Amino acid sequence: MTRQEAYRQCEEVMKKGSLTFYRAFSLLSKPDRQAVAAVYTFCRTLDDAVDESAYPEESLTAFLAEFDRFLAGNDPDGALWIALRDVWQRYDMDVEPFFELAEGMKWDLHKTRYATLEETEQYGYYAASTVGLMLLPILVPDANMEARQQLKQGAIDLGIAMQLTNILRDIGEDLDRDRIYVPRTLLAQHAMSETDLFERKVTPQFVKVWETMATRAETLYRSARETHHLYPVTSRKPVQAAALLYEGILDAARSNDHDVFTKRAYVSTLQKGKLLARL
Repeated sequence: MTRQEAYRQCEEVMKKGSLTFYRAFSLLSKPDRQAVAAVYTFCRTLDDAVDESAYPEESLTAFLAEFDRFLAGNDPDGALWIALRDVWQRYDMDVEPFFELAEGMKWDLHKTRYATLEETEQYGYYAASTVGLMLLPILVPDANMEARQQLKQGAIDLGIAMQLTNILRDIGEDLDRDRIYVPRTLLAQHAMSETDLFERKVTPQFVKVWETMATRAETLYRSARETHHLYPVTSRKPVQAAALLYEGILDAARSNDHDVFTKRAYVSTLQKGKLLARL
């Protein structure tokens, strides 16, 4: 398989897995866009090893063994590893967030309830902030150390905001898997229980719980935006676009009257165009 064919397959994975992500990063130059697609494919494959496998622990272990082989220079077969090897050669990649993402996948194997919002946000770091940290060497190859540290914090904030958005959008789907990422303390604060959540009713109490988490996500989106000017012009708009399109999911859920049990909140093509026009 040629390198370009490997990248083409990775871009298809990204397009199929997240149109929002694909649309935002299509604004990059072709080499950078391809690199983002390779990293996305790594993340998607790792996630699928847990969520789509009949034997998730074994699948996760096998995938991480392949990654260890890759890091040792013994590339496994497949488009992902061909594309990722090229990324490794072209950018100064940091391996730590790749393993931290795997830690988040391990949480999904053994943890189905969260006590506090801080604990949920820690999961958000592992599940999403790590992706932003993976992409920094691609998006900001020549940042000075001070700017890089500020951008790291911005990437962390944006990742947690995006994961909170995912959680709020997918409450119904997660209940089907017996997973509740909404923290128990927040439910109790608004006189709700897990049993109430499983009834899948949009009550005034549920709306208060949902909006408390949404407000926290919006605060983190604002914090992340304060660092966007530090990105090079070539990658600034894709990052801004990703943030805008993801944050738009919150308003889409509100437009559905907070019904995240029977409706899936998404930003329409028309609304995506309007949001991107703001850039």
